[in-house]
Amino acid sequence: MVIHVKPIAQVKLILVMMLAIAASTCSAQSSSVAHNERDSAFALEQQGKNAEAEGAWREVLKAHPADAEAYAHLGFLEARQEHYKQAAPLYRKALLLNPKMPGLRLNLGLALFKGGELKQAIQTFTPLLKSAPAASPEAQRLTTLIGLAHYGVGEYAEAVPYLKSATVSEPQNLQFRLLMAHSCLSSRQFQCVLDSYHEILTLNAESAEADMLAGEALDEMRNHAAAIEQFRAAVKADPNEPNVHFGLGYLLWSQNQFEEAAREFQAELLNVPDNAQALAFLADADMQTNHSSDALPLIQKALQIDPNIGRAHIDLGALYADGGRNEDAIREFKIASRLSPDDPNPHWRLARLYQSLGKKQEANVEFQKTKTLHKAANDTIFSKLKTAREKGKPAEDATPPPADH
Repeated sequence: MVIHVKPIAQVKLILVMMLAIAASTCSAQSSSVAHNERDSAFALEQQGKNAEAEGAWREVLKAHPADAEAYAHLGFLEARQEHYKQAAPLYRKALLLNPKMPGLRLNLGLALFKGGELKQAIQTFTPLLKSAPAASPEAQRLTTLIGLAHYGVGEYAEAVPYLKSATVSEPQNLQFRLLMAHSCLSSRQFQCVLDSYHEILTLNAESAEADMLAGEALDEMRNHAAAIEQFRAAVKADPNEPNVHFGLGYLLWSQNQFEEAAREFQAELLNVPDNAQALAFLADADMQTNHSSDALPLIQKALQIDPNIGRAHIDLGALYADGGRNEDAIREFKIASRLSPDDPNPHWRLARLYQSLGKKQEANVEFQKTKTLHKAANDTIFSKLKTAREKGKPAEDATPPPADH
C-alpha cells in the first residue's frame, strides 16, 4: 500500500516559481508607432493605468478591428491583473491575426499555464520548445514549464524527463528536485526516487519530505525495514511535517507493531486533529491491543470526516458483530468490501458472520471471494519474483506482505 503523503501544493508553487518568467515578454510586442491613439494607449499602459489603457486600446480596435497589436496589449493588461482566463482569448485573437508576432505565443502559453489550463499550455509550449535553440535559456525555460504543467495535471511519467532537465539547468533548485521525486514515485520509478533523494540531501540534509518520499519508494519495493528507518529520519528532521507520524505509524502497523504505531497515530493527531486516516488506524491499533472500548469514538469521528475509509468500516462491523448487532455488522462489512475491492478481510469477516448465523450459502460465497483475492495477491508476488529472476538478480524482498488484520 502506498502511503499517500500530500505532495507540494502544485498550483501555488508553480505560479510563484513562474511569475518572473513573463515579466519582460509583452513589451517587445509594441513596435514604434506614430498614431496618437496608439501612443496614448501605450503610455497609459506603461504608467500602470490599466483601465484607461484598456479603454484606449479598445478605441484603437474601433478604428482598426483587425489590429493584432491591440488585442495583444489587451491580453497583456488582463494578464498583468492576473485575469489569465480573460487574457488567453485575447492572445488567441492576436495570434489569429498575426501568428508571427514576437513573444505572443509564449504569452498565450503563460496565460493558459497561470489560468490552470495546463494541458492547453503544454500544447502551446511544445512547438515553441522544438523551435528553440538547444540548451538556450529559452529552451530551458520552456522545458521547465512543460515539466511543471505535466506534473500539475498528474501526468507524472511525462513530467519526469522535463523535470530532470530542469534540475540539470538549476542544480541548486530544491523544489524542482522534490517535484521530480514526487513524479518518479507517482509513476512507480522507485530507483529514480531514491536517486533524487540522495541529490536532495546534498541541498538539504534535513528534508523530512525527501525522507518520506524515499520511505514510500522503499515500502513499494517491499523493503519495509528500510522504509521504517526513512520515516523515523523524517520524524527526526521535522516532527511537525503533515503525515510524517501517520506514515511511520502505518508502516509499524503493517508490521504488527501496534503499540508503537498507536503512539505515532496519536502524534499525528496532535499535529492534525482531523486526520481521518490517523483516527481510523489508531482505532484499529487499539482493537489489536485489546482496547476496543477506546476504538468506537475514534471510528465514528473518522467516518464523520471521511465516510470512505474501508478500514474504519471493517472495524465498526467487527464491533457491531461483537455486540450482537449482526445486521449492522453485515452492512458495514459490505460497505468495506465495496470501498476496498481487493481486500479479502471484509469478505472473510462477512463469511464468518454468515456462518455463525447458519447462512451457509452466503458464507460459502464470501469464503470463495476471500480465496480468489488471496490468490490474486500471491500472483502479484510471483510476478515480482519472476521479473527479478529474468533480470538475474534477487528481488528486494521476497517475503509476502503481512496479512491484513
